[in-house]
Amino acid sequence: MVQPLPGPLAETLSLLYQYGYPALGALVFAEDFGLPVPGESALIAAAVSAGAGRLNVVAVGAVATAAAIAGDNVGYLLGRFGGRAFVHRWGRYVLLTPERFRRAEAFFARHGGAVVVAARFVEGLRQTNGIVAGAVGMPWKRFLAFNALGAALWAGVWTVVGYTAGTRIATLHRYLTRWHTFALAALAVTAVVLLVRALVRRRRRTRT
Repeated sequence: MVQPLPGPLAETLSLLYQYGYPALGALVFAEDFGLPVPGESALIAAAVSAGAGRLNVVAVGAVATAAAIAGDNVGYLLGRFGGRAFVHRWGRYVLLTPERFRRAEAFFARHGGAVVVAARFVEGLRQTNGIVAGAVGMPWKRFLAFNALGAALWAGVWTVVGYTAGTRIATLHRYLTRWHTFALAALAVTAVVLLVRALVRRRRRTRT
């Protein structure tokens, strides 16, 4: 049974509803070689949508994994053939400054393939790890193996988390709406109390 997606979440997912899996794949792919697009957010949103019955959860995970692997490999090729000169000239557009590149290079030298896996879960590194791996000369087959492992883990984790939330989206929305109402009420009461307190103090100072 397809559950309705309540509130602002329905608007957030409108792009995925309109273009489906190609939109998910394009956003994840583009993010993974440095473009400033919400690839991870799109994956989570798609997984929530799958949990609500609007997309297929297996397809979401598979599309995200494939797009992540492909995007990182584009980044690897850019770094490999462009080299350090490419990174120093264009890296600032994806927040990869020369100083950050030097730190990333040292990190790659110490930890190797494990960095490629872990980078999938770190904002900033997720978008640039392929470029750095190519620029520092990591062998492509080694990069491909660790990149595929990291992409599968990343897509799997967020697909499961999003899908689980999606199956309970109506309940979660009710709780969030309820607490949101309570929070607004508490803020309103606090604002009134502070206003009254300020007026009382002002009146006392005027009398004095």
